[in-house]
Amino acid sequence: MITTIAIGDDYYNPWKKYAFPTWKKYCERYGLGLIVFDADLIPKDSKIWKKPTWQKLLIGNALKRTLPAVTEVCYLDSDTLINYTAPNVFDVYIPGTIGLVSSLKNLPYSLEEVLRRIAFFRHNCYDQRYPLDSALFISVERYYQFHGLAPQADIACMGMFLFNVSDHAELMGDWFSKYDRQVQSMSGGGEGAHLNYEMQSWGNICWLDYKFQAIWTYEMAWKYPFLYDFGRRKKALIRECIEASLFTNYFLHFAGSWYENDMWQVGGVLVDLRQRKKFEDFSEYVRRPVSGEPVGIIKPKKTDRLLRRRRPN
Repeated sequence: MITTIAIGDDYYNPWKKYAFPTWKKYCERYGLGLIVFDADLIPKDSKIWKKPTWQKLLIGNALKRTLPAVTEVCYLDSDTLINYTAPNVFDVYIPGTIGLVSSLKNLPYSLEEVLRRIAFFRHNCYDQRYPLDSALFISVERYYQFHGLAPQADIACMGMFLFNVSDHAELMGDWFSKYDRQVQSMSGGGEGAHLNYEMQSWGNICWLDYKFQAIWTYEMAWKYPFLYDFGRRKKALIRECIEASLFTNYFLHFAGSWYENDMWQVGGVLVDLRQRKKFEDFSEYVRRPVSGEPVGIIKPKKTDRLLRRRRPN
C-alpha cells in the first residue's frame, strides 16, 4: 500500500494533478493499493494536534480500523514524483523494520559539495540575503541537540518511510501522542528531527537506496545548476531535467520551501509517449542478462555535415 497525507485543497489538488498520474502507473504496475488522507486524522482542537505532516504517524492505526487486510505501507510526501518503471519498493523492504532513506550517507555525490552548491546558487541567483553558511551545514550531533534530543547516527528525510501495520501502528501512534501542539523544531513545528530520533532510537531500521528518495534539491544543484538562473523560467527545460533525474532514480522528492521545490508542479512529467517508451525499454533492458562478448569494432558513420568546415563570414 502506498499512502500520503494531503490535507486541504492547497495540498490535495496539486498532488492529484501533478503527482498522482505517476503514482497511479507505479501502483498499477505492481498491483499496489493507493490511499490519500485528505482530512485530519485527529480533531484539530485536540491538545496533541500538530502540523498535518505529523499525522503520517497515525496512518497505521487508521488502516487497522478501516482496512485490516493491509500489512505493509510505504508513506510518501505528496510532493514526490515516481518513475513508474522503478523496482517494487516492497521487494527490498525487510519485514518488521522501518525502512528509511538517509539524506546524508550513500549519496551519489559529495554531501558537502552539493550543500555548498545549493548555498552558492541560492545566494547568487535567488537572493543575496540567503547565507553562504547556515543550518544547511549543521552537524548531525548539533541537529539533534538543537531539538533537545539525544544524537542519532544519521538523518533520514521523513518524506518517505516503510512500516508494517501490525508491528508499528501503535508504536507510531504513541510517538504522535508524546508531543503536544506546542512542539518546536527547526522547520517551524515540523516532525523531521523528532521522528528521526524516535525511529532510530527504537532501532530496527532498514536503510534503503538513495534512489528510493532522491532529493530534487541535491539533484538540481549537482546536475542542473542552470535551472537556478535562466532555466527556472523554462517549463520545457525543467520538465526534461526532472525526467532525466527520474531516469536514474525511483522516487524524486521535492522537499523544501525554495523556488526549486515547486518545480514538480511544472506538469507533463512522463506524459510524452516517446519518453515513456524510453523508460519502459530501459527498464526491460536492465533486467536482461548481458554476455560481454566482443562484437568487433563499431564506429559511428561520419556524415557530410560533420565533415563540412564552417565557411568564414
